[in-house]
Amino acid sequence: MNQEQLHKVHTAKGFIAALDQSGGSTPKALRLYGIPEDRYSNDDEMFALMHQMRSRIITSPAFNGDRILGAILFEKTMDSDIEGRGSASYLWDVKRVVPFLKVDKGLAEEANGVQLMKPIPNLADLLDRAKAKGVFGTKMRSVIKLADDAGVKAIVDQQFQIALEILAAGLVPIIEPEVDIHSPQKAAAEDLLAAALGEQLGQLDRDQKVMFKLTLPDTDDLYADFVRHPNVLRVVALSGGYTRAEANERLARNHGVVASFSRALTEGLSVDQPDEEFNRVLDESIESIFEASNT
Repeated sequence: MNQEQLHKVHTAKGFIAALDQSGGSTPKALRLYGIPEDRYSNDDEMFALMHQMRSRIITSPAFNGDRILGAILFEKTMDSDIEGRGSASYLWDVKRVVPFLKVDKGLAEEANGVQLMKPIPNLADLLDRAKAKGVFGTKMRSVIKLADDAGVKAIVDQQFQIALEILAAGLVPIIEPEVDIHSPQKAAAEDLLAAALGEQLGQLDRDQKVMFKLTLPDTDDLYADFVRHPNVLRVVALSGGYTRAEANERLARNHGVVASFSRALTEGLSVDQPDEEFNRVLDESIESIFEASNT
């Protein structure tokens, strides 16, 4: 494992850029960027446009390791080049931004108030490939809709089961059991989640380091114990559908937690903006998220 990357993720100021929109979320991300669905006719064209958007963000002078700790990539992005380099190599060698990879394959149908991850076929091969390309860690998302004790436990059990495989492969897992911000039982679900995560952390060996990516909680500093936990490299927060302004406001009240925003990061960017305007808007977005993460 790259010790310089480990040190940066654990101790440096900054946040993680989530650039891992997959098949289900890509059309919306492109639409918000000013590219409607009639501009492409198949998945290959859609993902090519998405890669152009991601590349424009990553190559922008506003995007670098001074304020950004890491970036989460979609598998197709990892397998693509940016300015003639592999995406993960470009992130670290050019921008000093630590590369992560989204490894989950989407969500299963809802049961017990949650959506577990679908099976991840060929995970071992994907992890080997990611490591060979210079990826530092992974991310996997499941979703909690209701405060159902059995459902929340199933989510956390599945996340940690796969996290152990990722750790064994020499990568750092970002565990992401998202609580839906529209849940009518959001605060109660977050309390159940915190208890279940704490229980699983207690079973890790001293040298096993994980990261958490969690919904901004209704109770400020709910995850403070995880921020200080010896097995937790970093606690990051997803924006979850909040506007950037609200996400930043909530984030600033959760001390030691840093952002891992996707839609809130790209809010205000448009394919039609000249580079000067695009870079200015991105710079303002990055600065506001950096400041909210530095509390």
